[in-house]
Amino acid sequence: MNGKNRSDITAGLKVNIVLKKDQKTGKLTTGIVKDLLTNSSYHPHGIKVRLEDGQVGRVQEILK
Repeated sequence: MNGKNRSDITAGLKVNIVLKKDQKTGKLTTGIVKDLLTNSSYHPHGIKVRLEDGQVGRVQEILK
């Protein structure tokens, strides 16, 4: 699961996201999903989420 399908992501899931400021470097940030911000069922760059700590970014990986 790569984070591009909205159906794969739910609140409480541990994920790696890329923040807007880190898109050039690709630096990943790990956190727990609080809210899903993308309304469409698929996004080629990853579904946009808000983490529990308030950071917003696009999901790159779903962690176990």
